[in-house]
Amino acid sequence: MSQSGGPAIGTVTTKVPARLDRLPWSRWHWMIVIGLGTVWILDGLEVTLVGSIASRLSEDGSGLPVTDAEVTGLAAALYVAGACSGALFFGWLTDRFGRKKLLIVTLSVYLIATALTALSFNVWWFAAFRFLTGFGIGGEYAAINSAVVELIPSKYRGRVDLIINGGFWLGAMAGALLSVLALNTSVFPKDVGWRLTFALGVVLGLVILLVRRHVPESPRWMFIHGHDERAEEIVSGAEREIERETGKELPEPRGSLTVEQRRSIGFVEIAKTLFRVYPKRATLGFSLFVGQAFLYNAITFGFGTILVNFFGVSSGSTGYYFAAIALGNFLGPLLLGRLFDTVGRRPMIAGTYIVSGLLLFLTAWFFNEGWLNAATMTVCWAVVLFFASAGASSAYLTVSEIFPMETRAMAIAFFYAIGTAAGGISGPLLFASLTESGVVGDAVIAFCVGASLMVAAGVVAVFFAVAAEGRSLEEVARPLSARE
Repeated sequence: MSQSGGPAIGTVTTKVPARLDRLPWSRWHWMIVIGLGTVWILDGLEVTLVGSIASRLSEDGSGLPVTDAEVTGLAAALYVAGACSGALFFGWLTDRFGRKKLLIVTLSVYLIATALTALSFNVWWFAAFRFLTGFGIGGEYAAINSAVVELIPSKYRGRVDLIINGGFWLGAMAGALLSVLALNTSVFPKDVGWRLTFALGVVLGLVILLVRRHVPESPRWMFIHGHDERAEEIVSGAEREIERETGKELPEPRGSLTVEQRRSIGFVEIAKTLFRVYPKRATLGFSLFVGQAFLYNAITFGFGTILVNFFGVSSGSTGYYFAAIALGNFLGPLLLGRLFDTVGRRPMIAGTYIVSGLLLFLTAWFFNEGWLNAATMTVCWAVVLFFASAGASSAYLTVSEIFPMETRAMAIAFFYAIGTAAGGISGPLLFASLTESGVVGDAVIAFCVGASLMVAAGVVAVFFAVAAEGRSLEEVARPLSARE
């Protein structure tokens, strides 16, 4: 294969991938899960809180001259734009300079932007730092998912990646409940409560930054980019630690890999790999991300509006209902994640997408017939999202493992940006008028659009999903640098 990246450094034969994949689960892996997974809790907290406190920000006395439309429209759109551009920018840097460096940089961007958001005094300051907050969070998606699949043994890779991505909903649940407290003026003045919610994000982020310092660089990235001695040190250190922990000698690794080391791979090579070498896999990634983006917007974009307009729920109480569906979202990856490693990727990815879409069609029918109230509607949404969340998390897992090592972070960033743009731009434009009209039939259309795209993505997965369970990443997608 032609190389459009930087000049070759040398050729090395390594057993690092096989050594990593044959490791038993240990404290070393828990450190990685905690260091990488906790940021999704922050992301869920961040997104949910801002949506929940939008009405308070626009009230007189909030200390911020902004309208509700500017918070949920302008600022939200800029957050999405920041996430998309941050994913692409930091995704490129992650493939070029390594996972660990970018894990620190992206979280630092998030921390600084969130702290400055808390100090907002006008709409443009608020919107600008919402963009930068999204810029940091978008970069996290590429760096974290790359690191997870490269550090976690193949036996556990599916469930761990799903649960880490599902952690977003723990933060969403906490954000929904915290919003009730933040909006309580008997506890905090109008101009203080919302600022403290952003300050809390900074404090939590600093704690995560301290933990993340101990997450190792990906040895897989290191040996391809000319740092094979350091890669050997990291893996040998993990092996010694695990042998002390278990009291058993590790089995010999099976198989080796010879690569021609390079500092970087060019954009032309990345584009050719995604769309010419793996067109079916690119179609799969596109379908999975767009499907889950539209299903989530069909439900969550108009969640509060539907409860208020159709069921008479007070706006100050919607946080409790949102916490209930957030719990369903988290339990899906938690309880179904193991099946992606045992039953297999193809049946589980296709199954979770198709089942969640069909259940949303059923919910739309119940809603249209007038058989639901606020509580039962929330239960229906929670059940739909139990399956949809596992499916959506598997989208990140899929694009993380089905493309070659050198393009991994950019592939994640590209498909994340497509899904986020579709969900954050097209979704709201389509669903806003449908959910706000107060007409049952319009909301039903919103549900059916989301459900249709989810089922369609599931059908694509039936034909194109890759049976990656239990296989090394190098077997699923041969590195561009690999030599016979």
